Amino acid sequence: MIRLEKRKEPSKFWRIANPFLAVVLTMLAGGVMFAMLGKDPIVAIRLIFFDPIFSETFGSYSRPQLLIKSAPLILIAVGLAIGFKANVWNIGAEGQYIIGALFGAGVALAFFPAPGAHIFPLMVLAGALGGFLWAMIPAILKTRFNTNEILVSLLLVYVAERILAAMALGLMRNPDIAGFPGSRDLRRYEAAHNAELFAGTGIHWGVVAALIAVIFAYAMMTRHMLGFHIQLAGQAPRAARFGGVAPARLVVICLGIAGALAGLAGMFEVSGPGGQVRIEFASGYGFTAIIVAFLGRLNPFGIVLAGLLLGLTYIGGELGQMMLQLPGAAIQVFQGMLLFFLLALDFQTNYRLRLTKGVRA
Repeated sequence: MIRLEKRKEPSKFWRIANPFLAVVLTMLAGGVMFAMLGKDPIVAIRLIFFDPIFSETFGSYSRPQLLIKSAPLILIAVGLAIGFKANVWNIGAEGQYIIGALFGAGVALAFFPAPGAHIFPLMVLAGALGGFLWAMIPAILKTRFNTNEILVSLLLVYVAERILAAMALGLMRNPDIAGFPGSRDLRRYEAAHNAELFAGTGIHWGVVAALIAVIFAYAMMTRHMLGFHIQLAGQAPRAARFGGVAPARLVVICLGIAGALAGLAGMFEVSGPGGQVRIEFASGYGFTAIIVAFLGRLNPFGIVLAGLLLGLTYIGGELGQMMLQLPGAAIQVFQGMLLFFLLALDFQTNYRLRLTKGVRA
């Protein structure tokens, strides 16, 4: 008889090594997948992981893009990791990302075409507020009616996507271009444009915000009582309640922080690389950030490295579609493999299978 048994002391070595091993296994499994698609696996893996950084042909374009792709992943993942530490499972960051973008773009379009240094800061506040308010829906339902925040936050993603489509086709539609969905291009509106701070580097205000969020999260989790309460609630919920930690308050705080950071990511994206509100604006960053958070071991600095790696897969995927005609879904499968292998390795680190003799009735 096979029985699942929790290890008394999981290996610290494997907890550190598992993310790296998961990346290696993903490369191997990805190579098999690419071979099944009729592509050279070595060329495909090289194109995804190495050419965007080291190739002379693609590097000049891809290196700045790495920060552009990674910044929203890091920003969202930091917020998610805080909640995950407290066992608050926000799976709907994609919806908060969309609503934050709509709030930020709404401020810009309301002021268009007026100049003013106050417009972009107002967009930042509006983006954070939009994501925060959207995250408060599962937070309030959880604390008041004990609903499942996983289901509520996830289903709200599809509501946000419908609102996005309605705005692109209706209220925010560019009146100067009849017949085409989408808002005005915010990159052409200087007061609202999230431009590069240093030309050719890919560094914009979203990158700066991501770094600030990483430092803030690390300081909060290691130096502040709130961080102690969050970790205690995740590791020992009963002890946390006896220690005076209010679970409902933590749910609101964790979802609020995650929603605000996801909203900021959406605002920086729509005012910069994305440029406009359009039906296909939702890029999947909110879901990929879940992989980033777990791959980074819910540690802010680990999330930076994981965000850069997943950002690299986005850039490599675009090169793969262009150079090898890889299907767009192949990169999503590739990212899913990474999460699958990481969870599988973590499972075998924390549990073991034990053979036991059957007991007679």
